[in-house]
Amino acid sequence: MMKKPGPFDGIIPLSIERSEEAARMNPSASRSRRDFLKVVGACALAATSGEGFQKTAKRRLKIGHTGITWPGKDTTEQAITDIAGLGYHGFETFGSTLEWWENQKGGIGPILEKYKLPLISAYCGIDLIDPAKTDAGIADMVKWTKLLKKYGGKAVVIGPGGVQRNSYNFKEHKEFIVKTLNKVGKVISDLGAVGCVHQHTGTAIESQEEVYAVMNEVNTEYVKFGPDIGQLAKGGADPVKIVKDFLPIIKHVHIKDYKGGETGYEGYVPLGQGVIDMPTIMDLLEKSDFAGVAMVELDGTSRAPQPPLEAARISKAYLVKLGYEFKV
Repeated sequence: MMKKPGPFDGIIPLSIERSEEAARMNPSASRSRRDFLKVVGACALAATSGEGFQKTAKRRLKIGHTGITWPGKDTTEQAITDIAGLGYHGFETFGSTLEWWENQKGGIGPILEKYKLPLISAYCGIDLIDPAKTDAGIADMVKWTKLLKKYGGKAVVIGPGGVQRNSYNFKEHKEFIVKTLNKVGKVISDLGAVGCVHQHTGTAIESQEEVYAVMNEVNTEYVKFGPDIGQLAKGGADPVKIVKDFLPIIKHVHIKDYKGGETGYEGYVPLGQGVIDMPTIMDLLEKSDFAGVAMVELDGTSRAPQPPLEAARISKAYLVKLGYEFKV
């Protein structure tokens, strides 16, 4: 990887206002067959590179699960019940969900305590291209970060707002995106948490080129990286290369597999059923100083081919084969 006077410059790339839930489950972000085949090829090449670990080796990282696999407005308690019952080590929800629990039920703390499941992170969306929405977005970040910290979490997953990708011009917005992320990252850091940029299909930061352009320019003292492995693949990027290149600033991660087509999960699948070279990615994280909880994620929909509990069980079984341990 080429270096610059800053952390990551010189790397050559390969190549809403809406609710957070909709931003993360955007069906319009499908890729062409050519993009999909490129991802498959890249993942197959990585799988034969010799970087993968012995599948029976004991691993050091802890594994959690996000709540998005349980779709709907009032499924948080069921998600916590299922995730804890499978022995996962932590939980992620939306910042807006933390706020809803705080306002409607007095806080999420009692249910987390009941099932002994730590809150690790919160996905918090913000518009990165409209200056008129910046102040309100930062106010939300402050509110959600304080709630996350109140219940023991630390990683703020900074989700870029959605855009119309067919007419979106990244270059026109890059400078403001970087400026806003630096401001948001500093606010989150001052509150005692860690802000991690989370690229996502259908948003202002989707492609491999956009990921490099943004992460090469942000102030990494305050702005860290929290990649979504499956979203990288769906966006036409090489997940292994990106994880390797930005490993020093990855402080959060969504472990998600991708297959493409109609899967009932927006093209994603439980771990081990897609094309991503997950062993190599996990090995990279294992060998780094990554100290977070790696979060399994699968975008739940009403078309899912099995209940969320079963999907989470399948991903757990795959990770157990890779040497990961769970509470039960």
